[in-house]
Amino acid sequence: MNLNSLTIGDLVAKVPIIQGGMGVGVSLSSLAGAVAKEGAIGVISAAQPGYLEEDFGKDSLSANVRALGKHIKKAKEISDGGIIGINIMWATRNYEEYVKCCIDNGADLIISGAGLPLDLPKFVEGSNIKIAPIVSPPKSARVILKMWDRRYKTTADMVVIEGPKAGGHLGFSNESLEEYEGKEYYDKEVIEILEIVKEYEIKYNKRIPVVFAGGVYDRKDIDHYIGLGCAGVQMATRFVATEECDADINFKMAYINSKKEDIMIVKSPVGMPGRAIRNKFMEERKLTNEKISKCYKCLRKCDMATIPYCITGALVRAVKGDVDNSLVFCGENAYRLDKITTVKELIKELTE
Repeated sequence: MNLNSLTIGDLVAKVPIIQGGMGVGVSLSSLAGAVAKEGAIGVISAAQPGYLEEDFGKDSLSANVRALGKHIKKAKEISDGGIIGINIMWATRNYEEYVKCCIDNGADLIISGAGLPLDLPKFVEGSNIKIAPIVSPPKSARVILKMWDRRYKTTADMVVIEGPKAGGHLGFSNESLEEYEGKEYYDKEVIEILEIVKEYEIKYNKRIPVVFAGGVYDRKDIDHYIGLGCAGVQMATRFVATEECDADINFKMAYINSKKEDIMIVKSPVGMPGRAIRNKFMEERKLTNEKISKCYKCLRKCDMATIPYCITGALVRAVKGDVDNSLVFCGENAYRLDKITTVKELIKELTE
């Protein structure tokens, strides 16, 4: 099967692969820019991108917005005209400020999940930026597209389906995840979501590409989902083991050194299950909550007194390389990685 380009409105990526957004700090300008330069779509994570800024501890919002703006501009520069998207979690506090930062600094696309981004169209009104909700069960696709249509008389420019094998936060209950255990693909739901999207393509007389994410590892997986009717795929885990990935080498090696039994479902302070690599920190969290002394005001619904650990602190320690005392998010296939490569070589492998 030949791979066609991925078209989102007036944006055309010659490679139908989106590099998934990974926070904190795993996918910033270095990775996103390199991916976009190769003709795919590079994505910066808006989850605490300012973690290295001097004032991050005092005023995390200002640090994050400033850093996000810098990373968008830098990624655009590296990409040489390529497509740069931003992944913004709906659960993020000050969501609107991050959207405005994306528009002001020339990002091409906003991909948004970790909840239902029901008001995203309101925040991008009057701009040319493209918007793509992340959906998991078909019900979430129906709800978001119906609400965007009813409230804002608009629809998505693209839809990202995130299946149960994805990394990081998952749009499924623990019970649902158990139902999908052992299943290779997520076909029935993908076909159902494609049908839901088709209704809005007809209503708005526009093409709405659907992209699949979650456990996409090699060309066989890409061909499978494109064969079902998807316009492309989103992949994150494979891009961690690249030289250009923004994370510390210890983070990358945690993937490479992991075994299948090390990949676990964890409880996240966001209120969703997440997929991560088993380590000392997460084993300790099964027994006792972390003592938290500082709040970074990252999530809308977060109570320091009851959460098992501070997700910002845990993810910052991970990206800086302290992989035993942190939360190391990953996809289901992280254990299959065996070497560090370059973005160029990876894209070549996936497209040839």
